[in-house]
Amino acid sequence: MTAQLTAPFQLETREWQWQGHTICYTIQGSGLPLVLIHGFGASLGHWRKNIPALAEAGYEVHALDLLGFGNSDKPALDYCVEVWEALLQDYWRSHIQRPAVFIGNSIGGLLTLMMLANSPDMAAAGVLLNCAGGLNHRPEELSPPLRVVMGAFTKLVSSDWAGPFVFNQVRQKSRIRGSLRQVYRNRAAITDELVDMIHRPACDPGAQKVFASIVTAPPGPKPTDLLPKIRQPLLVLWGENDPWTPIQGAEVYRRLSTTPEAQPAVTFQSIPKTGHCPHDERPEVVNPRLIAWLQQHVAVG
Repeated sequence: MTAQLTAPFQLETREWQWQGHTICYTIQGSGLPLVLIHGFGASLGHWRKNIPALAEAGYEVHALDLLGFGNSDKPALDYCVEVWEALLQDYWRSHIQRPAVFIGNSIGGLLTLMMLANSPDMAAAGVLLNCAGGLNHRPEELSPPLRVVMGAFTKLVSSDWAGPFVFNQVRQKSRIRGSLRQVYRNRAAITDELVDMIHRPACDPGAQKVFASIVTAPPGPKPTDLLPKIRQPLLVLWGENDPWTPIQGAEVYRRLSTTPEAQPAVTFQSIPKTGHCPHDERPEVVNPRLIAWLQQHVAVG
């Protein structure tokens, strides 16, 4: 079955049934398969500035809405990164069945590392764009006062009486735009199209329960625990002005990139005047760098 994303996104999408749930996805182009994995609150439309360029460069580009996001179903369940990892593994078995390059932003970057480390037969290489260190903060990563605040917030969003009210505030277009202004250094990229793309799925039935489950979910594996298991080449692109995943957190990738014979073999590139979503903020920078790296480091076939 095919459908169209709400204008003006203009990406033809399809539907796939996974464990009784409908997953929205798109495929464009032919060649080496690339799998694009969005971050928290986003959807496959977040790659709208990248998919056509990558397909035109000779790649078979796959992008999907993770369960709970975009046009995919939003069932009430205990969300965690392992649920999405299983979704990606089954998507690969159903639609690709040959080594692919996984490309992820934020939480999508963490999922990319998990695919490379845990499913090496599926993953030829990986690309991280401002990779998250976890689905949520770990207690030891927070100061005691912030730990108390976050604990109170998670109880609030999980409660049956306060949770819907809190989520209704979070999903207001004005608040979405305000959050984007915090994490997008390139303000010109904060368009009505982008705000609508994030806001519309947040109005779906079940979206509030998904939000509550995710913000109270376990953080998942640490990138530093996954990296020693990875043998595929890795490109790491990092917006230098990201307050959510500051560039200081990219030091482990920078170190690997300057260490001869390091495994995995990492290419690290920072992007000035750019925030949390380089692919959407600076596609004119990201697309050429990504294509050049693929051509140099990832064998076809």
